[in-house]
Amino acid sequence: MRELKINGIYKHFKGDRYLVVDVAIDSETKEKFVVYRALYGEHLLYIRPVEMFLSEVDHEKYPNVEQQYRFEEEDIDSVASLFKA
Repeated sequence: MRELKINGIYKHFKGDRYLVVDVAIDSETKEKFVVYRALYGEHLLYIRPVEMFLSEVDHEKYPNVEQQYRFEEEDIDSVASLFKA
């Protein structure tokens, strides 16, 4: 399985970027969820199962997507660079 980087910036295959805040565990099922914040709009906080977050793009459903994974980590020098025109 791919490794998840806490505080990493990830690009969703549809183009938006997110900051991975942490991993949370459901107290009932023990399932692990990625907690991540949108770096656009209202900067909403989301959760998604780790397996889904790290999964590959369904290229049958989205044949024109070049990105291999649903979320891919981006190597950036500064978050500010994401917002430059």
